[in-house]
Amino acid sequence: MHRPAQRQRQRLSRILVSAAAVPVILVASGCSSDSDSGSDGAKKEAGAKASAPKKAGEETPAVEKAAYGKLPEPCDVLSKKTLQELVPEAKDKGKAGTSTDTALRGSCSWDSLDNNGVDGSQFRWLRVSLMRFDSDASLGSGAKRAQDNFAKQVEDAQATKDAKGVEAEPVQGVGEQATLVRYDLKKDKDTFKQQTFVTRVENAVITVDYNGAGLAGDKTPDAGELSKDAQKAAKEAAAAVVSANEGGGKPSSGSSEKPKSDDSKKDGESKKDEDSKKSDDSKQGADAEKADDATKSDDSKSDDGKSKTSKTSHSKS
Repeated sequence: MHRPAQRQRQRLSRILVSAAAVPVILVASGCSSDSDSGSDGAKKEAGAKASAPKKAGEETPAVEKAAYGKLPEPCDVLSKKTLQELVPEAKDKGKAGTSTDTALRGSCSWDSLDNNGVDGSQFRWLRVSLMRFDSDASLGSGAKRAQDNFAKQVEDAQATKDAKGVEAEPVQGVGEQATLVRYDLKKDKDTFKQQTFVTRVENAVITVDYNGAGLAGDKTPDAGELSKDAQKAAKEAAAAVVSANEGGGKPSSGSSEKPKSDDSKKDGESKKDEDSKKSDDSKQGADAEKADDATKSDDSKSDDGKSKTSKTSHSKS
């Protein structure tokens, strides 16, 4: 009789225990959900900050303006005297290299063969290469880009295939940077003494390649003499770059001294006109004052006449 009632109480007890456990699970789930939500929110916020566009008014820092805005004609950078010394038997003015943009790069080469018949021959080859770099916000200033190219030219010269006895040394007194690279090259049993002189002036890089060889048994030229000649050519080419930009290192698009002189002239003329106008005004004022004085004098004379007439009239009466 009592067992059914006991079982019913036990069943009710289990239901109550289970019901009490549910809120605990829900609370735990809620805490877990809040934690994950907070983490996701932090991630989204961090992502939004990372991808947020620049504020209005914020600009990319401007780079320094390039010093030189143009290059000289490569075949005109060396004097006739220098060409006569370095390539005495050159038959033409020089062979210009092909370039898609002569304002940024160009080159010219000369070759000379002093043929002495059975006594051998002296061969010389000369090339001058010019490169100019503009300033670019994404690439850097023209001078910095030129520095990078200078280093690359020196590195490429040292890495010449089949070069023997490669030597590289910095040189002072030519441009902002200068390095001489020299080595020997064997061609058909003849030894060619190669000199590569690289120099930088502001945002321009000049590379002079000069080599010589004694052919058909003639003596091999002295490497030291060839190095001096290459340096002379590089120094002359660097001066030509400066001269092409009016000697002041200003881009061709910049203002020259002539307009400033014209402005000064205009200012002087304007000042003269103003002084002349003031002088005219002063003169007119003086004339007006004189006329006024004359009028006053006439008026005074008229008054005196009237006074005398009046006195005479009274006297007669």
